Amino acid sequence: MSIGEFCNREVVFATREMSLPEAAQLMRKHHVGDLVVVDDVDGKRVPVGIVTDRDMVIEVIAQSLNVDGFSVGDIMSPQLISVQEKEGVFETIRLMRAKGVRRIPVVNQEGGLAGIVSADDILDLLAEEMAELAKVAPREQEREAKARA
Repeated sequence: MSIGEFCNREVVFATREMSLPEAAQLMRKHHVGDLVVVDDVDGKRVPVGIVTDRDMVIEVIAQSLNVDGFSVGDIMSPQLISVQEKEGVFETIRLMRAKGVRRIPVVNQEGGLAGIVSADDILDLLAEEMAELAKVAPREQEREAKARA
């Protein structure tokens, strides 16, 4: 399965210029803990960073700084790790592990934002798959019992 088939296509995003209070309100409205920061390049949203609620707390609030003095671009993670939508789930897991990230934007062939996937999303998928696999042995025993009856 490709990560593009599985990722969340409804990405909540911000621009570098957005104020932190605006970003926090957007997170609250959409019940998310992160925003993908994008630049508009030739009419497409190109991801350039991520800002999390934790970034806001650690970088600004915990230091008793005035949130009004900062924009998303001031505190976003500067080195964005993204994955092509054609990549597999396990390749994405390996990349997330190697780079130490819990969420990763998914980009299309042109580099535009196509979706986002989190470690929790992947855990949910794997748990579903494992639950299905766990049903194999009882079904095999059932089939075998009927065949020998």
